[in-house]
Amino acid sequence: MTDKRGSRATDRTEAIMRTTLELGKEIGYAKLSIEAVAARAGVGKHTIYRRWSSKGALFLDSLLSLNKSDLDYPDTGDIVADLRRQIHAAIELLDRPPVGPLYRALIGEALLNPQVAAALNDHFITPQAEKTLARLKVARDQGQLSPGFDLDLAMDILSGPLYFRALIVQEPLTHEYVDRVIEALFTGMESRP
Repeated sequence: MTDKRGSRATDRTEAIMRTTLELGKEIGYAKLSIEAVAARAGVGKHTIYRRWSSKGALFLDSLLSLNKSDLDYPDTGDIVADLRRQIHAAIELLDRPPVGPLYRALIGEALLNPQVAAALNDHFITPQAEKTLARLKVARDQGQLSPGFDLDLAMDILSGPLYFRALIVQEPLTHEYVDRVIEALFTGMESRP
C-alpha cells in the first residue's frame, strides 16, 4: 500500500512541475499562479502549498527538474576544455527558449523575494559554483593553474560576464563569447615556471 501512495505522490509532484513549466511557457512567469497550476494539474492548491511555499519555489524546482545532469563537469585532464564544455552546456540550457526566458524571470523574482533568492542559491547557484571550484582545485593541484591563484575569484570572473550579458544587456550567450571569456581568464591563470 505504501508503494502505491509513494508512487502516486511522485506522479502528482511530476505532474505539478510539468504543468508549471507548461503554463510558464504559455503565459510567462509574471502571470503564473498556484491556482492556475492546481486547476490545470487537477489538484487542490493546498496540495501544491504542502510541497512548495510559494510560486517562486515551485517554479525553481520545476526548472531544476530539467536536464540537471547536463551541468555535471567532465574531467578530461584539460581544465580549459572541461570548462568550455560545461559552460557551453549551461548556456544551451539556460539561455535558449523555453528555459532561458523562464530562468531570467526567476532571477527577477529572486531579486524581489528573499525566499526565492535563498532557494535559488541553495539549490542551483551554490551547487554549480561548488562543482566549478572543485574542478578548478583539481586543475590547480595537477599544476594546470598557478598554485596561488584565487579560485573564488576565477569563479566570479567566469560567471559574472555571462550573467551580465544575459540579464543586464540582454545579448545572446554564444559559444564564441564563452570561449573569449575563458581565453581571457586563462591568459592570467596559466602556470608559470
